[in-house]
Amino acid sequence: MITDELLQRINALAKKQKGEGLTPAEKKEQHRLREIYLKGIRGQVKDQLDRIRFVDEKDLNKK
Repeated sequence: MITDELLQRINALAKKQKGEGLTPAEKKEQHRLREIYLKGIRGQVKDQLDRIRFVDEKDLNKK
């Protein structure tokens, strides 16, 4: 799940990476957090796509 804390930590690591650089442990953490974030986004997109229903125009005109 994507939380505010997750986003804040991802952003903090990105800012540090641009500035002074990351330690190997921070690079691993950043990768792990990004994977969690991407998994959450993919889940949201999949849920949204699962809710889409196609309707035939012929069926609409009958009503």
